[in-house]
Amino acid sequence: MASGLSLTRGSTAVFPDEVLYRTVVGSLQYVTITRPDICFAVNKVCQFMQTPYIEHWKVVKRILRYLAGSINHGLILCLSPTTSLVAFCDADWAADKDDRKSMTGYCIYFGSNLVLWSSKNQCTVSRSSTEAEYRSMASTVAELLWLQSLHSELHIKLVVVGVPYVLCDKLSAVMITTNPVLYARTKHLELDLHFVRERAIRKEIRVQHIPSTSHVADGLTKAISCLGFPLFKEQLC
Repeated sequence: MASGLSLTRGSTAVFPDEVLYRTVVGSLQYVTITRPDICFAVNKVCQFMQTPYIEHWKVVKRILRYLAGSINHGLILCLSPTTSLVAFCDADWAADKDDRKSMTGYCIYFGSNLVLWSSKNQCTVSRSSTEAEYRSMASTVAELLWLQSLHSELHIKLVVVGVPYVLCDKLSAVMITTNPVLYARTKHLELDLHFVRERAIRKEIRVQHIPSTSHVADGLTKAISCLGFPLFKEQLC
């Protein structure tokens, strides 16, 4: 998907074959199971299943051409020296021009292997970029805790230094987890706030800031330029 391209409803003429659009895009959803690099683009075209437009179909064809040129690529799992859990979370504030909902993106690594990832719109409209990032963080922590419980059921012992890390590039969102002074300004985030902060206080997770240039989840919330995409793909998988 081209960097800077914003897909909206009614931007061009209606695509004449809705069944074809839904069939192809539905198939692409299965491909994302082993190709997280197309997760963001597929999520965007999935939003127009009901009434697709010509512009949306052009993006679908671009995804297909990309897959045809990288058909031997995929998700590689290998033996890792550790079984620690590290999660990256990101958000693109008010990314959807139709309803101004923000985009959540996260990826979770088990050792050096990518095991969980997501790119999806948030359920509610966020009033600030910090709020959008924090909602993304709450979703990431929920998935991280689920993965820990799954490991426990399977009797997999996690060899970690300290606790699982949650890495975020929004410093204000990181500070909210430890700074109660900021609470008065974020009461509308109360449930997510207590959920993440409680886990941080219990030492179940450790939230840490990371520079945007090193943030793997960035490509799960927005389209990356052709120059930056190879690096994103290398870091992701």
